[in-house]
Amino acid sequence: MEFAFNQEQLMIQDSAARFLAQVSDSSAVRAAMARPEGYDPALWQRISTELYWPALMIPERFGGLGLGFVELAILLEQSGRHLLCAPLLATTCLATPALLLASKASVQDHWLGAIASGTTATLAFASKPGLEADCVQVQALPEADGYRLHGSYLQVLDGAQAELLIVAARLPGSQGERGICLFALPADSAGVARQPLPTLDQTRRLARIVLQDVTVGPAQLLTEAGQAWPLLRDVLLIGAIGLAAEQTGGAQQALDLTLAYTAERHQFGRAIASFQAIKHRCADLMLQLECARSAAWYAACVAQERLDPAGDVAVAAELLAAAATAQIHASEAFFNSAAESIQLHGGVGFTWEYDPHLYFKRARASEQLLGAPALHRERLAAQLFGESP
Repeated sequence: MEFAFNQEQLMIQDSAARFLAQVSDSSAVRAAMARPEGYDPALWQRISTELYWPALMIPERFGGLGLGFVELAILLEQSGRHLLCAPLLATTCLATPALLLASKASVQDHWLGAIASGTTATLAFASKPGLEADCVQVQALPEADGYRLHGSYLQVLDGAQAELLIVAARLPGSQGERGICLFALPADSAGVARQPLPTLDQTRRLARIVLQDVTVGPAQLLTEAGQAWPLLRDVLLIGAIGLAAEQTGGAQQALDLTLAYTAERHQFGRAIASFQAIKHRCADLMLQLECARSAAWYAACVAQERLDPAGDVAVAAELLAAAATAQIHASEAFFNSAAESIQLHGGVGFTWEYDPHLYFKRARASEQLLGAPALHRERLAAQLFGESP
């Protein structure tokens, strides 16, 4: 498998880095954090209509650019590096893959074009902490003309701002992986209540979503009724891979901040970056970062094969192992880089005026967003030993 970027991918990387350096610097991030919605809608409009980032992975027949997940991962790495405050991860790595893998062409026709034009979207599935099928507890009660949804979701990424909700619900009497349905639900539907939640990471918003007897029709189903768990499982794995790419970018920037500060901070008549102990700590961080980057890029290639209808089935079968490996390395690399950044900045490392605390909060929150490293180690071990992950 070829890991080197081609010319087009390098251009995407360069243009994203230059754009985000202008619109998502430290002052812009802090301004977005103070907004009620957690991001600047005008900036999202530019991202959607000028740069076409939400359209990147959407096929051309739906108004997208028809590129792959690797190109999206390039954008996500740069967005993590600059702490972009925007619903990019939820829209492109959770909602869009769910629609791309859907078996209902009518749902794809209606919503993929809207996302390509800038409609924000997210995935809501868990009624209790976790990533397993049993976490889907919202009820989908069959009726003569469709279904009635009742229940609540915890910690939905960008759930209070998204215009489209991909929601998971369970048919009555079903358990485990059976009976799970996925619906495409406009966020302004009658009976949908959304409550923003206080978060450690102010650069990323979560919400609790409550469905009170929300009526949906069969046309809103993404798959055949009760058969959505394989799709939902793969979407969560693809989302974890996208998050790993973002975490890799954050880890790189946290390390860069540290290197820049230690090079200019003098003690005992010399820059502290010249001390052997500082060199060793930074070298260890760089090693972790390169391992995370390699795992994230390989996982992005696997995700691309899974999303491509003509993709390599053998490679796509490695999705769980690739996602788990990427999340383990990226979560730990980001957290360690951010934590060391605070330590090596000394007394100013935890102050509001300096940026290391922003990366530390993002690292800690991202670590738990789509499964902690311990969970992914359990999944990986279960697959390696032939058990059901």
